[in-house]
Amino acid sequence: MTEALLIADLHGQYRKIDAFMNLDPDLVIIAGDITQFGPVEAAETLISRIGVPCFAIPGNCDPREMTDALERSDAVCLHGTSMKVGNITMTGVGGSNATPFNTPFELTEDEIDALTTRAMEKMGRNIHNVLVSHAPPMGTLDRIGDAEVGSPSLRKHMKNFDLVCCAHIHEQRGVTEVDGVRIVNPGPAGDGNCAFIYFGDEPGDIGIKLITL
Repeated sequence: MTEALLIADLHGQYRKIDAFMNLDPDLVIIAGDITQFGPVEAAETLISRIGVPCFAIPGNCDPREMTDALERSDAVCLHGTSMKVGNITMTGVGGSNATPFNTPFELTEDEIDALTTRAMEKMGRNIHNVLVSHAPPMGTLDRIGDAEVGSPSLRKHMKNFDLVCCAHIHEQRGVTEVDGVRIVNPGPAGDGNCAFIYFGDEPGDIGIKLITL
């Protein structure tokens, strides 16, 4: 079994990182918004404290230079690519679809579609196939009031995965299943929220526990 810690939406608040690491994960996944509009160097400092393999994408509140910072760090930058780790394959799409707030790392739906397609071309099918995206697919943990604000492009590609690890919508912390795909939003890590994901040895053997420290 592989035990993964999923965090996201830190927004520059790193006071809980040592408590997260005390959960003793085998690996860490960061689903974006590591900073609040920078500086990107903060991500390198954060990741240096993690101490186990780390896989990360930028969020819409991270500067676009975050991809370069992640490449310089001890983490693996998953944005626009795919990586096999034991019986898990992770594919990453950072940034978000358009918001009303003109945040630094927003993409058009055509850009998200193209980025996801290119990443999936590098994807080796595995026991567990995970999409790590900052934005949720449309219709999955993406409601603000009566509106669904997730990405239609990510929803189109979602069927190719067993699990989607997303974030972005702070109010939609939770776990759900749509069209046979499980989706988890761990909630804002800056407030002590995370998710622990247990990957077993067989297809579909995925356990998810939401935790607040």
